[in-house]
Amino acid sequence: MGVYRFAECRDTSSNATYALRSNLIATRHIMKLYIAQATCSLAVQAVFNELELAPQLVHFDVFGKTTSDQSDFADVNDLLYVPALELDGETEPLTETITIASYIADLYPESGLIPKHGTLERVRMDQLLTFVATEIAQKHIPLMRKLMKPEGIAFQSNKLLSTYGKLDARLADGRSYLTGEQFTVADAYVWATMWHERSGVNLDHLKNLEAYIERIEARASVKKALRDEADLVAAHKERLAA
Repeated sequence: MGVYRFAECRDTSSNATYALRSNLIATRHIMKLYIAQATCSLAVQAVFNELELAPQLVHFDVFGKTTSDQSDFADVNDLLYVPALELDGETEPLTETITIASYIADLYPESGLIPKHGTLERVRMDQLLTFVATEIAQKHIPLMRKLMKPEGIAFQSNKLLSTYGKLDARLADGRSYLTGEQFTVADAYVWATMWHERSGVNLDHLKNLEAYIERIEARASVKKALRDEADLVAAHKERLAA
């Protein structure tokens, strides 16, 4: 089972681009995406959706260690974390949010989701993605899992406040997204790791960041990612309860 992409046609009389929903084009690149509820796999889903790609989604329950297709996720990633992407013709899946999101975006450079390899813009994008991974995603995890003493909580929380403050300042010039007016894989990653409420970090004072997240959440790709995840999780729970 492959991934399908909607064919795009341009109506030259109205200069309107639209998707021909009845004409699906199969691609050989991507096959199956493993996700987990409310994790950074949402970033990869959003990137797929921006490109109108529809991989087969499999939900991994991180607590019960089951999958929605009854497969053993340890055979896919023995470290038991998502996202993981199985590729046609490849025995080893891709893992890591940055790697998968960048790979997908690179398949369709015309999308503008990520700059071209070999450019300074790409280096800066890679820098930004690494910043989000190390200074946001990884800083949230020990707070969410209640693994720290009070002094550690204070230190980690202040690090997150500084990091989010840096993003807020970056948005202060009125730009819509982190690198300008173009939505990119970095924006998808920041949105998917907005775990501040679960971490107990108050960001209410960062108004630029708040407006930015609202813009992202208004995107059809993001709404679909949340909807698809919720539907798959519900179906998985229903099967387990049967």
